[in-house]
Amino acid sequence: MLNLRLMGLLGVAVEVASSAGRRIVLNLRLMGLLGGLVAASAAAPDHAPHWRMQYFYDQDKSTLVITDLQFPSPTRGVAVGAIVEGKSRKPVALVTSDAGAHWIRVDLEENPVSVSFLNESLGWMVTDRGLWSTTEVGRNWHKMAKPSADLLRVLFLDEKHGFGVGFKKKVIETVDGGEHWTPVDAAAEPPGDVNFSVYNWIAFPTPRDGIISGLNLPPQRVEQQFPDWMDPEDAMRQRSTPHLSYSLSTHNGGESWNAGATSLFGEISRIRLLPDGNGIGLIEYANSFAYPAEVKQINWHTGKSDTIYRDKRFHVTDVWLTPGGAAYLAGTQVMGQIHDVIPGKVQVLRSTDMSVWAEMDVDYRAAAGRAMLAGSGENLWMATDSGMILKLEQ
Repeated sequence: MLNLRLMGLLGVAVEVASSAGRRIVLNLRLMGLLGGLVAASAAAPDHAPHWRMQYFYDQDKSTLVITDLQFPSPTRGVAVGAIVEGKSRKPVALVTSDAGAHWIRVDLEENPVSVSFLNESLGWMVTDRGLWSTTEVGRNWHKMAKPSADLLRVLFLDEKHGFGVGFKKKVIETVDGGEHWTPVDAAAEPPGDVNFSVYNWIAFPTPRDGIISGLNLPPQRVEQQFPDWMDPEDAMRQRSTPHLSYSLSTHNGGESWNAGATSLFGEISRIRLLPDGNGIGLIEYANSFAYPAEVKQINWHTGKSDTIYRDKRFHVTDVWLTPGGAAYLAGTQVMGQIHDVIPGKVQVLRSTDMSVWAEMDVDYRAAAGRAMLAGSGENLWMATDSGMILKLEQ
């Protein structure tokens, strides 16, 4: 509206300014009108949804690398990661009980990989050396006797029944709160060398319906002489090749599983599902692929999926669905040929129909290699691997 009014005023100025004197008078009037419009615009409240910075680790000689973020309730949240300074790593958790207005830092004993919560009190943390539990929303952690250090994440359906996934085709189940674990036999059915196979994601939209995803990725035949960031041209020449993508599905709470494998470019890194059958999934690709990522709309009732978003200049690193049906894509703008090396500006897109995507306003300081989303109900937060936590302000 401001631009339209301004264009109209400028058009009048050009039409009637036929003499120097009249131009001076008109310009003075125009400056006054423009000043009033600018002042009114500045005073008007901005009600557009935007991402506001809540926490920013800003130290000269160290970096906080956040690896996971969870909000089991609208007020309580936990982020885990490590403060990196040179070759040293100090594992930490950030805990909030007031929706992110304040964050308390808690020192950890092992490097965290992921966290999962059943409710706002009971949760679990997978580390590089085992599994920990908390009954105080991340303020205190207690190491569990099992399982081994091959895990990547766990998900519990209730206080006793849970699943874990990890390297070497590991899918395990507990029915006594993690005291004992047994392997899920169906996880070994897909073909592929166990040493190059991993299950990396668990999603249960209902207590009975669940999906576990993974992949088999043999080592590349051609060894690179230098890292990607040192030799981007060589990295781009390394052709992306298809590999096996694994899936396990259950419709009876894990009593039985259907295993499948298909050839796929890229890695399925996120699956978000709603109880009504709707969902979205994220596939991330290697540097030599045409797109850094691709987002799929999923109907887990029918198994149908369709591509709904991809952009060469936007590396989507996480996706989210709210109970109301709004979809969010978070990631970073691609700054060069190698999309996963140079930190980029954090970007978030939103859609209510999975077709039209609108870019959201994000705090200008937000730059990272990866962004991750977490929410409770319609409340949503975002963390970055550069030590930032932002909240969606409606």
